[in-house]
Amino acid sequence: MARESKVRDPSLAGKGRDQLYWAERNMPVLMEIRRRFERERPLAGQLIAACLHVTKETGVLVRTLAAGGAQVVLVPSNPLSTQDEIAAALAEEGVYVYAWRGMSEREYYNAIGFAASFSPTITLDDGADLTVTIHKLKHGVRDRTVEYALETAGQTDADKLVEKIRGGTEETTTGVLRLRALKREGKLAYPIIAVNESYTKYLFDNRYGTGQSTWDGIMRATNMLVAGKVVVVAGYGWVGRGIALRARGLGARRVIVVEVNPVRALEALFDGFEVMPMDRAAEVGDIFITATGNIRVINLNHILKMRDGAVLANAGHFNVEIDTAALDRAAASKRSIRPYLDEYVLPSGKRVYLVGEGRLVNLVAAEGHPSEVMDMSFANQALAVEYLVKHELPPDVYKLPDELDEEVARLKLSTMGVELEEMTEEQRRYVSSWELGT
Repeated sequence: MARESKVRDPSLAGKGRDQLYWAERNMPVLMEIRRRFERERPLAGQLIAACLHVTKETGVLVRTLAAGGAQVVLVPSNPLSTQDEIAAALAEEGVYVYAWRGMSEREYYNAIGFAASFSPTITLDDGADLTVTIHKLKHGVRDRTVEYALETAGQTDADKLVEKIRGGTEETTTGVLRLRALKREGKLAYPIIAVNESYTKYLFDNRYGTGQSTWDGIMRATNMLVAGKVVVVAGYGWVGRGIALRARGLGARRVIVVEVNPVRALEALFDGFEVMPMDRAAEVGDIFITATGNIRVINLNHILKMRDGAVLANAGHFNVEIDTAALDRAAASKRSIRPYLDEYVLPSGKRVYLVGEGRLVNLVAAEGHPSEVMDMSFANQALAVEYLVKHELPPDVYKLPDELDEEVARLKLSTMGVELEEMTEEQRRYVSSWELGT
């Protein structure tokens, strides 16, 4: 198979370089890691297959991994999230890129197969599509998506492919859940570092990054005023917390949380939000946002109860949280009225509006997280790759060591001009006495 990059328009590379420059200006932690990587070359000889959103921030990570000595192959983790100018710029720099915005399902899994065909030593994933596809190959699963992947992967020897992989990383909650399921089933073939579980990832990326970028996507798609609206947020994990917090800051009249976990529901209540089931929330909400990772959180019965003009958006990784298939079947008509905004006319005559086809709204209708927050997430990714290269780990799902997580926090504070208090020697001895139980 000819291993050549495939992007929409190579002439966009110049625009991509400008975008990468702007991201690098706002990602000082990752740039500090890059400078060390350039000196030490800890990733020399590694071939990294990255299945990530092809954004300017991802581009900064890819450049950093390359600076550490790695050869990088980049494919998208969502058919609609690729920034074509970034794909063009990275391909021009020698990164193998197979990505463009608006891929079909077949093209998307062709890209997954393209990444697998390089026989990587490390995999980077956001949602676990690459990792799961590799495991399907190993365990003899031949569904539609695997067949699409094999169109570009060729006659891949799955056992040899897996044997070569030292380990992988996973960026998001949904992907970690999929990989833990593989582990429970005894099928996980190589170690995975769940970058999503690093404090400097989920406390900031999930809460502040998704909180802001979700609303960025909704407002770009609709140009609606949030102030005065009733906002319904399904899920009160760190993503849901961030979305609810930003809704309040934008002046929402009411913010309602829908939750199945009693502890999270109680937390939402104590944080000052209303809590109720979706059946009740559907009747009063103006804007609905899902952030659970589960299927059909908003189903057709909920949609039929909604007010005329209700807006639906999804902030979860996969487009399964809103039952768009049932909505398509039930609607009397459907039309696109703005970029990434579809109007559905229901049998009752009421209209509802779906943002970004129910896909990940912050990357379909906007640019994803701000660079400043991805600085920490992708610093964790870079350090996780280095850790996998330096350590032999048995197959399992691991958290990045706390000392590396804290290193990212210290670097971030330093780049922001913030100094930490330091304990005196007396205080250190006192704390040590607690730990020793003396």
